[in-house]
Amino acid sequence: MSKQELDKSYFVTFCIEQFKNHRGISGAEASELLFSTGITDYLNDNFEVLHTQSRQWLMEEIEERLNQ
Repeated sequence: MSKQELDKSYFVTFCIEQFKNHRGISGAEASELLFSTGITDYLNDNFEVLHTQSRQWLMEEIEERLNQ
């Protein structure tokens, strides 16, 4: 796995963990929701821009995408 792929994996994992805490749900529930809705693909595909944003901004972005 390249450094960039590893960085993206860590970022997506970070987002799942933060979303779990944000929603007060289990890691499995958060992971299932974000994978099943394509949010993890969005996070991975837009890593270069998104990883520079704050945790709060990321949670708002994820919530907004879930509500579309």
